[in-house]
Amino acid sequence: MKSTCLTIALGLLACVQASADPPDLKPLEIGATAPDFTLPGVDGKDHSLKDYAGAKALVVVFTCNHCPTAQAYEGRLDKLHEGYKDKGVAVVAISPNDPKAVRLDELGYTDLGDSFEDMKIRARDHKYPYPYLYDGDTQATARAYGALATPHVFVFDADRKLRYHGRFDDGEVKPPKSHDTINAVEAVLAGTPVPTPITRVFGCSTKWADKQADAKQSLETWNAEPVTIEPIDLAGVAKLAKNETDKYTVVNVWATWCGPCVQELPEFVTMNRMYRGRPFRLVTISLDDPAKKDQTLETLKAKHVAAANFILNSDDRDAFAEALDPKWPGPVPYTLILAPGGEVVYRRAGGIDPLEVRRAIVSKLGRTY
Repeated sequence: MKSTCLTIALGLLACVQASADPPDLKPLEIGATAPDFTLPGVDGKDHSLKDYAGAKALVVVFTCNHCPTAQAYEGRLDKLHEGYKDKGVAVVAISPNDPKAVRLDELGYTDLGDSFEDMKIRARDHKYPYPYLYDGDTQATARAYGALATPHVFVFDADRKLRYHGRFDDGEVKPPKSHDTINAVEAVLAGTPVPTPITRVFGCSTKWADKQADAKQSLETWNAEPVTIEPIDLAGVAKLAKNETDKYTVVNVWATWCGPCVQELPEFVTMNRMYRGRPFRLVTISLDDPAKKDQTLETLKAKHVAAANFILNSDDRDAFAEALDPKWPGPVPYTLILAPGGEVVYRRAGGIDPLEVRRAIVSKLGRTY
């Protein structure tokens, strides 16, 4: 994901993924009152600004599931909450993104998208100790605050006047030198001026609803990609299993006569579109009769499987299993993830849990830049 630097109001420089912000968007000015909101949380409750009226300081963080920078700061947000909750500081996270405006190739560092349901999964699995709220339907709160990117931090004092906005710190995946948000919180609690009230924002651009058309167009473009299939013999399978590439390779063994196989093909297509911009590739191997190659290809075309597709040119299933993975018990579908060099880092006989496979992939590729 490439970054673009945009000069915005107050001379602030935001380095974010290229995306057009609404023309009237600008962050709140220092000293402005916190805009009110009522938003659904992953805990099943609606949350409003008044719910945090007793806090001596309020930290509102616009963040999301998919962004690598946002994921890099999850642990630090946890520490901020745990370290300051007994000092009267409230932390509230808000996802500003319209999930329908996120392209699949923007999900290359994550196992989850930005839907409300996916937010619930992320919060549950990572045990978020702070509220995580969804603004993706209207994005009214993100507009009111001027959320430029994820993450974008806003720190308010007891009177709910803005004292700081910008990055969490300057570290992301390395130890920070400038603890900007913590410095702002400490200043608010001490009743002193915030040393640096505005900092640059680094992260993924807010995915505004007007980007839905681009996301839809990307699907149409991918659906128009050519789909091919080639025969593969046992020697080719053995070479494939060695994975003499620098890419993590998902191998899906399937057949047109296997209903669950065909049904889950779109999940592999989604994964391919998510991760193929990284060291990743998708390989499918059909166990159909080679004489039915054209029929097999038609199924792949119908599912838009633009990947390295093969049809096995051998009727020796035992030799095929030995060449691909001796631990394969035989049923299809069968799914492997091969690391560069051929180590099997994931295997599944039978239908997949797509989230489980995506997690296995991203755990190897990494969640941050």
